[in-house]
Amino acid sequence: MNKLISLLSLSFLFSFSSISSAHDLMAAIQSEDRSPKNIARDEYRNPAKTLTFFQIQPDMRVVELSPGGGWYTEILANYIHNPGVVIAAHFDKDSKREYFRKSRERFEKKIIEKSMYDNVYIVNLSSELAKEGSVDAVLTFRNLHNWLGPQMDLIFSNSFKALKPGGLFGIVEHRANPGTSMDDMKRSGYVTEEHAIKIAEKHGFILVAKSEINANAKDTKDHPKGVWTLPPSLRLKDIDKDKYLSIGESDRMTLLFKKP
Repeated sequence: MNKLISLLSLSFLFSFSSISSAHDLMAAIQSEDRSPKNIARDEYRNPAKTLTFFQIQPDMRVVELSPGGGWYTEILANYIHNPGVVIAAHFDKDSKREYFRKSRERFEKKIIEKSMYDNVYIVNLSSELAKEGSVDAVLTFRNLHNWLGPQMDLIFSNSFKALKPGGLFGIVEHRANPGTSMDDMKRSGYVTEEHAIKIAEKHGFILVAKSEINANAKDTKDHPKGVWTLPPSLRLKDIDKDKYLSIGESDRMTLLFKKP
């Protein structure tokens, strides 16, 4: 199956309906298809609680924004089944930045080579994502700091358009202390809840709920290399490594919005 499909093909796919068999979230999280390296991070990423909070069901049509190496894609691919699909909005295929192109190529290779990803389709992050009003949920995990500025507006706007009325928009992001400046957010990789909510509401979303599922009170957010000082990046390598490992991964906001 060709997983790199156009929006036209995707909208054609959405015209079909079928009965969804029961698929269990915990079974997807515990699947042997997941890599041990990814499983080791469940302690900090809390996939069962997070996806439950986001109200994700196995028959949904879900967009995952900027999936990176596919940590959550791995779970979603196991969990979501026909008539549900996962649309992975990855770095643009023709990006001028080599890092983005290489990351997209690695992701495509991963998706194409394993049959577990047969219900995963790839589109460009800067695209319309899906036919207007055609998806049930849009999710993003630890990406807002990369989009601060006009790109965040574009992605939030396209997410709103792609969602059905009543569709859900779930955000997990490194959480900055209130009052953190835009420059410091860009430098540190932490974003304030206030800013995330402001941009979401600007594009028509309504805040439904907040959760502390991914909170970490040990994170002081004043690290020399920003959020990348902490695991899994450990940007300082062996310098104070035990200290940062004892803190764990970043303190994160978990926000759920809805399209009216």
